[in-house]
Amino acid sequence: MEKRTYTASEYRAYVSAAILLLCRAVADVVDYDASRSCFVDYTIGNSYFVRTRTGKDFDQELLNKIKERMIAYTTTGARVETTHFPKEEAVKLMEREKLDEIVRLFKYRRSGGINLRSLNGYYDYYYGPCLEEISQVDHFDLVAAKGGFFLVLPAREDMDTLIPYTPRPRLEATLEESHRWYEQVGIETVGDLNDKICEGNISDLILVQEAEQERKIAQIAQMIASREGVRFVMIAGPSSSGKTTFSHRLSIQLRTIGKKPHPIALDDYFLNRKDTPLDEEGKPNYECLEALDVELFNQDMIALLSGQEVELPTFNFITGYREYNGKRLKLGEDDILVLEGIHGLNDKLSYTLPSESKFKIYISALTSLNVDSHNRIPSTDNRMIRRIVRDAATRGMNASYTIQMWPSVRRGEEQYIFPFQEEADVMFNSALVYELSVLKQFVEPLLFRIGPDDPSYNEATRLLKFLDYFLGVSSEKVPGNSICREFVGGSCFQI
Repeated sequence: MEKRTYTASEYRAYVSAAILLLCRAVADVVDYDASRSCFVDYTIGNSYFVRTRTGKDFDQELLNKIKERMIAYTTTGARVETTHFPKEEAVKLMEREKLDEIVRLFKYRRSGGINLRSLNGYYDYYYGPCLEEISQVDHFDLVAAKGGFFLVLPAREDMDTLIPYTPRPRLEATLEESHRWYEQVGIETVGDLNDKICEGNISDLILVQEAEQERKIAQIAQMIASREGVRFVMIAGPSSSGKTTFSHRLSIQLRTIGKKPHPIALDDYFLNRKDTPLDEEGKPNYECLEALDVELFNQDMIALLSGQEVELPTFNFITGYREYNGKRLKLGEDDILVLEGIHGLNDKLSYTLPSESKFKIYISALTSLNVDSHNRIPSTDNRMIRRIVRDAATRGMNASYTIQMWPSVRRGEEQYIFPFQEEADVMFNSALVYELSVLKQFVEPLLFRIGPDDPSYNEATRLLKFLDYFLGVSSEKVPGNSICREFVGGSCFQI
């Protein structure tokens, strides 16, 4: 039987309807205030962590009752109604419904009207599409967890199969740490961020965020220095995670404690573009391990480990060829190679290197900022916006090309990066609470260039609507060593 698949847009509609259904059921089974306290925080695979902010324990017994109520709605012909309100009327309704985060959000919107969704009289706001027929939300589960629970949904590639929630302790701990920091600085939603910008406190917020990241990088450097025998720091993560800037900042911290680090981009070991393997659609697959010259990489690393001098390659992304420009290296007693690239955690890349010589770091922009309680900002959107800006500035690629290539990038991440997350010695979250307000001014002109006849037009329009929630912030306020600089330019590092 052929798998039922959804497009990205159809899946977003499914997720929105599932969250609305969940909140309606919580209001019925627990109470209205409990439903408004549910905060859709982050995802682990296709499991959405819902943080409950009332202090009430949503144990499995209670969740089973909520699930039963959800199922009842799916079998009785219930529908999601969409009502267009003038902005002032919608805000009054949202105030009455205790949707304070949405009230703050729309304080900054220029639009004259707002579409609100309702299910059996329960109003909510979703900025994307939402299914009308609740019966179509036919696969879901609820699983109890510390501080809340998981709403488990199918993957869009197979909507008839529910993949069970699988704990990922390192990833979850990293996300929890980020959440606590966002709580500490008082910014959990876009409305909170816009308030800070209007209050004139954005410069302080940027400095505090950068200082927090620097503190974590310094901690990681100490961990590396304290482990005997480490000669290779392997940094991996999905596209546009800020791996290059992170490797340079980590190198500086290692130098402060007596080490001699040498940042090396694994991208420099790309095969010449003409030799890149093709994917199932016959397009170049830049994400697979085979796109790298694995044999040459191991040959060079073993030579360095044995004390030989090696000339290292540099990949020219404009010409598509690997070049040798006299970059020579020989390792001394305190030298450490800081290697960054999407395959860094995969031992098949570094199969000749002793395990004790490697320290593994996973890095990703794990977005902890929400539009509001029930509208997450996917980390993939954050990274795609980063990449559109960087590709246009440094790789000669327009926004349409980056958008069309993104599904292939995501497939590569699912296959070659995410399975190795939990094998890292440490995880680092490169997301910056303020960055979308900075990226906005760079990416919007690139997206507006995409016309209606372009295959990327709908996605460009979606991103532009999303960015409309954010007030802009000048990049002048961003420090030269910030990960944000890797994408908007002006970095103090050679990247």
